[in-house]
Amino acid sequence: MDVPTPDKPFLSDVKTLRSRARKHLEGGALGSTYKGKPEKTIEILQAVLATELVCVLRYTQNSIAATGISSEGVKAEFADHAREEQQHMMAVAERITQLGGEPDFNPEGLRARSASEYKVGGTLVDMIRENLIAERIAVDHYRELIRYFGEDDPSTRRMLEWILSVEEEHADDMHDLLVAHEGRPMLAK
Repeated sequence: MDVPTPDKPFLSDVKTLRSRARKHLEGGALGSTYKGKPEKTIEILQAVLATELVCVLRYTQNSIAATGISSEGVKAEFADHAREEQQHMMAVAERITQLGGEPDFNPEGLRARSASEYKVGGTLVDMIRENLIAERIAVDHYRELIRYFGEDDPSTRRMLEWILSVEEEHADDMHDLLVAHEGRPMLAK
């Protein structure tokens, strides 16, 4: 935490805050202290949006297509993950709008914009494995983005940190399901 000094005061005085707030209203919510680059952030978030959309589609497909004697619990897990990925998608889309962009929901080129792949798998175990792989891709990607945004865009960083925490849970869930359905531990204890 920064310690206030005479050349770097902890807080602006109220008159300065009020004056800054009245300037450059076309900047919307960003204000004059935003250090990020909105155009670059929007470009990055369009890829995050595509990644989340691909995950929604894959988990939704899996929740419907999974079959087998022990598929009901897994189907429910896939459906829960699809809903959570949709929440991520909406948060990212709202952030893009807040930054002055327009979320790109166009399915044309969706796979190319996404960090994760759309691979559904043929069997229940294949589906679980492909979801674990996709979650690991998302986790690594979001960790990199969190470092990239740092203190320049704390709102985007915090949103990505929230998404990351859920993606880590998803990866853990998929790992547990894989262990349960393959009957052997994957991680060393």
